[in-house]
Amino acid sequence: MSTSPNHQPAPTAEEFAAALRPGPEHLDHGGSFAGRVAVVTGGASGIGNAIAHALAGRGARVAVLDVRADASAAAADALAGSGHLGTACDVTVQDSVDRAVAGVLAATGRVDVLVNCAGVVALAPAEDLGADSWDRTLAVNLTGTNRVTQAVGRHMLAAGYGRVVTIASQAAHVGIDGHAAYCASKAGVLGLTRVLALEWGRRGVTVNTVSPTVVLTALGRSAWANDAGLRHQEEIPTGRFATPDEIAAAVLFLAGESAAMVNGADLRVDGGFTIR
Repeated sequence: MSTSPNHQPAPTAEEFAAALRPGPEHLDHGGSFAGRVAVVTGGASGIGNAIAHALAGRGARVAVLDVRADASAAAADALAGSGHLGTACDVTVQDSVDRAVAGVLAATGRVDVLVNCAGVVALAPAEDLGADSWDRTLAVNLTGTNRVTQAVGRHMLAAGYGRVVTIASQAAHVGIDGHAAYCASKAGVLGLTRVLALEWGRRGVTVNTVSPTVVLTALGRSAWANDAGLRHQEEIPTGRFATPDEIAAAVLFLAGESAAMVNGADLRVDGGFTIR
């Protein structure tokens, strides 16, 4: 490792990882989802998988929707309890969404909770961001969210009950360098949520979002175990990033009975980053 008279050696990846401050190892989410059916998109990994486990742990029957059938099935098999489903679903393709939702309804007869967690990010300076990256980000994060919410929402409206929770982001509230498409897509999710909450609230369906800061999933750790990550960590008033379990706790609150009067809201789980 090279050094200069005026600079310290750059930290190694292991040193960066060690400097990421841990959050709580386990949270008690509270509440019961016994008898409820929940659909979680992007549920095979990361935040979505933590949410699926949290819902199953509280008694829900969970349908894990993810783009790969094998990953969806494996994630469903790993959940506590029985009767869970793993279903392939590409949220950017209407036929795929329709087939997946129809399959869940055929197997369970109902959907009480929808968690939209499928998402992608493409990072580049705004002037260099390719059209394909822009289109893909909006297609998954915003249009895909709308496709699934429409398909599931129609059933919820007919049943007169539903809880829709979408994972937005702190990037929906502030500009973040290199995140033009991601910020735009997540801000769009907030706008979509407000309209759905307005239209569906009187019909028994609440619609809300959760906006996390950086979350220490496997992908989050690898992406932020660097100098930029450590600087960003210090910008957060609580002094650390979030854990997947903390995001799951927020989702379970909004999806539960105790949040019946919470509608069209965004719960920021960002350690206070966006208050600056």
